[in-house]
Amino acid sequence: MEKDTEGRVIYFDNAATTWPKPKETIRAMVAYAEEVGGSPGRSGHRRAVMAGRIIFEAREALAEIFGCDDPFRIVFAKNATEAINTAILGLLEPGDHVVVSSLEHNSVMRPLRHLEKRGLRLTVVPPGPDGVVEPDRIEDALGADTRLICLTHASNVTGQIQPAASVGEIARRRGVLFLLDAAQTAGAVPIDVREARVDLMAFSGHKSLFGPQGTGGLYIGEGVEERLRPLIYGGTGSRSEFEAQPDFLPDKYESGTPNTIGIAGLGAGVRFVLSEGIRRIREREEELTGRFLAGLAAIPGVRVHGPQDASSRTAVVSFTLEGVSPSEAAMTLEEEFGILCRPGLHCAPSAHRTIGTFPAGTVRFGFGYFNTDEEIDRGLEALRKIRRHNT
Repeated sequence: MEKDTEGRVIYFDNAATTWPKPKETIRAMVAYAEEVGGSPGRSGHRRAVMAGRIIFEAREALAEIFGCDDPFRIVFAKNATEAINTAILGLLEPGDHVVVSSLEHNSVMRPLRHLEKRGLRLTVVPPGPDGVVEPDRIEDALGADTRLICLTHASNVTGQIQPAASVGEIARRRGVLFLLDAAQTAGAVPIDVREARVDLMAFSGHKSLFGPQGTGGLYIGEGVEERLRPLIYGGTGSRSEFEAQPDFLPDKYESGTPNTIGIAGLGAGVRFVLSEGIRRIREREEELTGRFLAGLAAIPGVRVHGPQDASSRTAVVSFTLEGVSPSEAAMTLEEEFGILCRPGLHCAPSAHRTIGTFPAGTVRFGFGYFNTDEEIDRGLEALRKIRRHNT
């Protein structure tokens, strides 16, 4: 197997989960395990208090990175999927109408399709030829019974960044709630929940926020908690004298012992992003993506899905190779060149139907802040060799 010059495999699967994690993330998790170990909110001793502080400091860091004034509006979940389910299942009733794009991940589409069988009405809006879901088309789909607009901030297939702020303005003006799926953008693209006018925003902790797997959360806008039912009910460490669920943030939505060791790592990952600066991270990932796109353009038989302009997309590039299936290409990339990527449908069949790559899918390279120019060049050289071998 060909490896990079330092003998390591090349990791191009950052859209699934970022790797490597910053050393700060690992150290924070080890420090919790070795020096704290307590359960936050479940005892009064010093180690429980220390654990509670870790949770709160992570909440504060997330509030800062998202432009949120109140850290308690950041609710932890085990991933973006759980956060999205909390929003969708906690808000919607039979007879409600939802407008959604055709680029959504199954984390959005599956709960919506589940509710559709129980009387939810769903309108799916496709993007235009440029891959952008036009805000005017979303507004045209709204009706008197529309309860929610769901939109991915960036497709995990095409990388196309969507006009969230414009959609948020429409939602606010029309009195419709707006759920933004920021799984692919949180930590990679600047987000201000006030400017975007989002009511609910799901985020993943283990992608561009550099936390461990099993972390994520939901931002809940002011007043939305009055209408949003919890997904899970149970012990919160607060109001233990009552058998009714607490009605205040964040406890209303955080039943059960939290993943404190994971949240410790997430908080450290978010602080790493803040220290580096999202704009600096964004610029670096744009450089890597632009370098790769320019190289792909010179390889015959390669089709890129999504915008050619790196500034319009996240560092996610899906492509197909003429005469080579995505699964075969990915296997060759790993076995012969040590390049790890992801083929197939990426849990987003609606997006692949939209761009015409269903059912085989695409090869997806997901670049990250720790990738290098040399790795990009080695990836391009590998693809050139695969194409020469298959022509």
